[in-house]
Amino acid sequence: MVGQVLRGRWRTLVVLAALGAVVGAGSSLLLSPGYRTTASVLLQGPREADELLTQAEVATSSVVLDRTAAVLGGTGAELRDKVATSVAQGNVVTIEATGDTAEQAQRMADQLAQEFVKYSTQIIAGSGDAAVQLAQERRETLRQQVTQTNQRISELSAKVDDGTTTVESLQLRTELQGLRSSIEQAMSALNAADTASGLGNMVVLGSAELPASAAAPTVEQLVLGGAALFFLLGLLGHLFAARTDRRLRDEGEIAGALGGPVLATVEVVDELPVTDGEPSLRTRLLRDDRPWNVPRVDVFPDEIDDDVHFHRLEARLSPQRHLVVTAEDDHLGRKAAGRITGDRFTVVTVNPVRPVVQDTDAEEALVVVSVGSRTAWELVGIAEACADAGLAVAGAALIRPVRPTRVREELPVEHEALAGTP
Repeated sequence: MVGQVLRGRWRTLVVLAALGAVVGAGSSLLLSPGYRTTASVLLQGPREADELLTQAEVATSSVVLDRTAAVLGGTGAELRDKVATSVAQGNVVTIEATGDTAEQAQRMADQLAQEFVKYSTQIIAGSGDAAVQLAQERRETLRQQVTQTNQRISELSAKVDDGTTTVESLQLRTELQGLRSSIEQAMSALNAADTASGLGNMVVLGSAELPASAAAPTVEQLVLGGAALFFLLGLLGHLFAARTDRRLRDEGEIAGALGGPVLATVEVVDELPVTDGEPSLRTRLLRDDRPWNVPRVDVFPDEIDDDVHFHRLEARLSPQRHLVVTAEDDHLGRKAAGRITGDRFTVVTVNPVRPVVQDTDAEEALVVVSVGSRTAWELVGIAEACADAGLAVAGAALIRPVRPTRVREELPVEHEALAGTP
């Protein structure tokens, strides 16, 4: 069935794929991010998780964006949708920038990282001299207290070490030594805190990498994705329509709906219905006015001899007068009904939606219907219309359209003349 759709509707699928490519190209204006790169800033010293998140928010603050825009051009509001920050392992704040070109993205990431470091340094430096001085005085006082405590420990140790060794002196000496170790660890931690709280504790880890290609989804990916999506939607749409089609194609189901046997199944060449006026431009380009699920046979058109089938059909009917009934929109059925000749056959066409059969002197009805053209309820309605006219359904003649795949090559005129020359 997929092969039938591809053979019968490949023009429609190509048009849908082209439309999908156009939609994908248009959506690239909104979905394609352009070129993307990242810059990293290292925050030295021990940092809390909340502090790192705060620093990441500072990197995209209006002050940093405005300063960056002043160097690169534009406004900070324009840069807000082009940059993003995140926190990585190792106290690293990652700054991601997106630009229309690779150079623009690289410049944006580098400049934003530099402005972020400058602004954070200014915040630390200008957080208040009084507060900084007070913190330094407290640290100095703490150092003095530690020093005095350390001296006191030394004096106690000298007094304890009087030349006699007792259990109490050993315990006291051990306890004093533990205090001294604790004070030294506190001094080390204090010195480390002083170093970490200095002003030069943020470093830009090199320049941002120049992106070699645009970030996904690229324009090419969106164009190809749109073409593939629309192509598949068109293919699935044809398959879904065929799946939900209620028109009967099985001989047993058609016979059951009409209430009479199938007397003959005739294969005829699928032809376009004759319509008034010129076909539309869409019909001429797509050629979608013929059903795509017509079976293809590997024969030449003139090799399909259906006259013998019509003669056998007429021979199977009783000698009574018959009314040949077909639907008015079934062009193959009407054409086949016209080929049933004889004085005892009268051909009428009915509306398949509201079928009405006029009273005639016929005694039986022969329904001519092409395969896949009528639903069960439409066939039931035709059978009931025949019953209302006092006609029994003698049977049905099924017309199965086929499409030959071979084409005979016509000889040039001069070759034909030569062939007939004695």
